[in-house]
Amino acid sequence: MIGFLLRLTASALGLWLASEIVEGVEIAGAPTLFGAAFLLGFVNAVVRPVLLLLTLPITILTLGLFLLVINAVLLELVAALLPGFSVAGFVPALLAALVVSATSWLASWYIGNSARREVIVVSRRRRP
Repeated sequence: MIGFLLRLTASALGLWLASEIVEGVEIAGAPTLFGAAFLLGFVNAVVRPVLLLLTLPITILTLGLFLLVINAVLLELVAALLPGFSVAGFVPALLAALVVSATSWLASWYIGNSARREVIVVSRRRRP
C-alpha cells in the first residue's frame, strides 16, 4: 500500500510540475490533481499495453521515440475523462508527458523497484 501511495504521489508531483512549467496544462485543484494521477496510472495499466502492441512496428522504426507520442495521447485521454484537468493540444500534452515521465523516472530511481526507499550502505572492512 505504501508503494502505491508513493507512486501516486510521484505521478501527482509530475502532473503538478507539468501544470506549472507547460503552458496549456491546467489542473483545478488538489483533488483533481490526485484524481488525474490515479486515472493516469489506471490508463497506463490498462490502455497503454494495448496501444504498445498495436503500435509496435512504428515504435521499433522510430527507435522508441513513438512512446512519447503514446504518453501524450494517454495524457490527453485522462484530460478528456476528468473534469478540471485540461490539456490545450498535442504539443502541450507532449511536453507535459516529458515532464511527468522524467519525474516518474526520478521517483522510481529514488524509491526503487520494491516501491520502498532504498539506502545503500558502503562500509570498509578492516584488514587483519
